[in-house]
Amino acid sequence: MDIMDKIQESEAPPAQVETIREVFQYLHRFAGKTFVIKIDYKIIEDPHFSILMADIARLHEVGVRVVLIPGAKERIDDILAVYRIEDRIIGGVRATSNEAIPFIKMAAFDVANRLMTCLSGSEINAVIGNWVRARGIGLVDGVDYQSAGLVERILTKEICNLTDDGFVPILPCIGWSPAGRPYNIASGELAVVTASRLGAEKLFFITADDGIFARDYAVPDGIPVAPTGRISNFSLTDLEVFFAANPGRPRPDLLEYARRACEAGVERVHILDGRKDGVLLKEIFSNLGSGTMVYSNRYSGIRPMRQNDISDVLRVMKPFVDQGILVSRTEETLAETFRDYIVFEVDGAIHASAALHRFPESLGEIAAIAVDENYSHLSVGPRLVDYLCELARKSGLTKVFVLTTRTTDWFLSLGFEEGDLSSLPEKKRSSYNLARKSRILVKSLQ
Repeated sequence: MDIMDKIQESEAPPAQVETIREVFQYLHRFAGKTFVIKIDYKIIEDPHFSILMADIARLHEVGVRVVLIPGAKERIDDILAVYRIEDRIIGGVRATSNEAIPFIKMAAFDVANRLMTCLSGSEINAVIGNWVRARGIGLVDGVDYQSAGLVERILTKEICNLTDDGFVPILPCIGWSPAGRPYNIASGELAVVTASRLGAEKLFFITADDGIFARDYAVPDGIPVAPTGRISNFSLTDLEVFFAANPGRPRPDLLEYARRACEAGVERVHILDGRKDGVLLKEIFSNLGSGTMVYSNRYSGIRPMRQNDISDVLRVMKPFVDQGILVSRTEETLAETFRDYIVFEVDGAIHASAALHRFPESLGEIAAIAVDENYSHLSVGPRLVDYLCELARKSGLTKVFVLTTRTTDWFLSLGFEEGDLSSLPEKKRSSYNLARKSRILVKSLQ
């Protein structure tokens, strides 16, 4: 029995079908794109490390250009302790004597080798190289950072040639001056600069931490929080508001790195707990993701519906039609009225819809609001209503109304008030379904 026979024999649950659709969508989008992935050393020591590396190998196999940045902080700590070499961490930067740099190099390349070895187990060819040019930090406020450096230049052409040829480049946290002097570079800094210089589509920070949760911070309204309490995403604007709402608390280093990366041109930065099985694939191939994302472009948004959206809009509406919340609509009906509709999309996939039907009496009907339940925590419904109210106002309408049987309280919370048949335009009054007994709610736009 081949795979097609198995598919025909059994019907996949709707959730699995949606997952398959999302995977295909993202496979097409990310083929040929560059992902820079920074992996904390603690993850290398975690039992899930080999699974993570196997998932990275799969990304490479489907055409994603992967560049790896291994974090080596804890390994460097161990090596320096063994050889009794003192160091200081100042503002997240390791200040050590110049005599320590051979041992730091030993630790950094040891960690890089572990990544390369693990990829070899998946028959993926990787290369460890010296593609980072650096300069010393020098003296700052009386502190001599000696062997610590900053990135001056990334040899992007050489790295791109390698990814073109099917290799995975691995960049240890060591950079070299033009004279060949090595410097230790913070791996987070290296990841930000590498991703921006390569024009990466995404930058990932794979950590051994729980993540960024609302319980630990003051979270301003409008910043999405997942049902688990994880802050799911920030725009750059959201991030500044978030920082301002948490004065006196140290900014999470990864959020600061994410901000810098986005400002430097990286579209999206993802912060993930690498101890969770499949976390990288879930973040890439699911619209909802599994970590915290910072984005510089439009992650999700509302736009007018197009005719080729009809099947997706019907799919989003179907659960609400089945529950009796929405009146059923046909493809023909939507084809005739699609200009009245807006949709909410994430990365090109539609997850909500709503409509504004205009009437001659300067009235508008907000109708057909349907939101994928997986996106309810993003306040998509209120955003759709606000958008349509603003659209109605700009169109010269003075009031909007809704007919509802089961969501009265929700609309009242959005500023609607109780109305009656006299609140409806003449055409709507004549077609009002007395058997359905829908509640009439009205909102003034003046």
